Amino acid sequence: MAVTWDKTLLVGDVGGTNARFALAHMVEGKPVLEHHDSFPAETYPTFLEGVKAFIDGCEVKPTGGVIAVAGPVTDGEIDLTNSPWAVSEKELGTLGLNPVRLINDFEALAWGAPVVPSDQLASLGGPEEGDPHAAVAVLGPGTGFGVSALIRDAHGNELAMPSEGGHACFPPGDPIEDEILRILRRRYDRVSIERLICGPGLLNMHRALAEIDGRESHIDDPAQITQEALDNPNSHCGATLARFCAILGAVAGDIALTTGARGGVYIAGGIAPRILPFLKVSPFRERFERKGRFKEYMQAIPTHVILHKHAALLGAARVAFADIG
Repeated sequence: MAVTWDKTLLVGDVGGTNARFALAHMVEGKPVLEHHDSFPAETYPTFLEGVKAFIDGCEVKPTGGVIAVAGPVTDGEIDLTNSPWAVSEKELGTLGLNPVRLINDFEALAWGAPVVPSDQLASLGGPEEGDPHAAVAVLGPGTGFGVSALIRDAHGNELAMPSEGGHACFPPGDPIEDEILRILRRRYDRVSIERLICGPGLLNMHRALAEIDGRESHIDDPAQITQEALDNPNSHCGATLARFCAILGAVAGDIALTTGARGGVYIAGGIAPRILPFLKVSPFRERFERKGRFKEYMQAIPTHVILHKHAALLGAARVAFADIG
């Protein structure tokens, strides 16, 4: 992926809440983005209208592109997991994008994470750098919970692995989490990681912890939990956010073990950057490393939060120029 191209391609990052677009160029082997635009997903009734609005506002029209979307892509089509939008590569072709590809948003983040500038990463513990030939894992909470990995070998070859790992089962790590799981099973039967580690999941956790404590919770907005926790870490909301960070660390460690991510683990999504000071002093890293006989293995894996707002767009650009540029 070190070739320089002079084409202009469309890249997008579409989640359950927001849609982000940019034009991409490849300069000296590195993706360069310009003409950014972002809007709430609810702004346009259909995804196609949102893409068209962005292209109409571009002086230089893209000839093709790659759009990362929050959900599984099947035969070039996507029905977003946490959004009413649906779209296909065939429909996007009617806008003059030929070729165009849809990929999973965390697949794009797996491509983007290694090219995020170091000053756009925040350490959560471990060494500064991992094994450069080993896999890296990317995961994180936002509207949902995404998971991916970038597989690398000693010859410099890389392959991103799309995944729906956020829908794997929630693994409780202590008696309190056993109780959280029991409470949520009354509502969901099967409790996935995403039922707890995402925006709506934070609310699920807060209510479950309130029930365990024998009190009522009158909070209906996850943002209120986060804000109150940041304002007063010793509050009930602070306890909820601390548990959220602990479970995030445990899950991140499980994913690192599953993917062999000795190259590093990157936390993406909209929540981690907003709670970064809290996250740094939380039980995240302790739970990440708490893997029994594999504690030393885990201690050698760096963990970082991606602060770059357009990391998925960088990844989509890498895919665009490697596959269709």
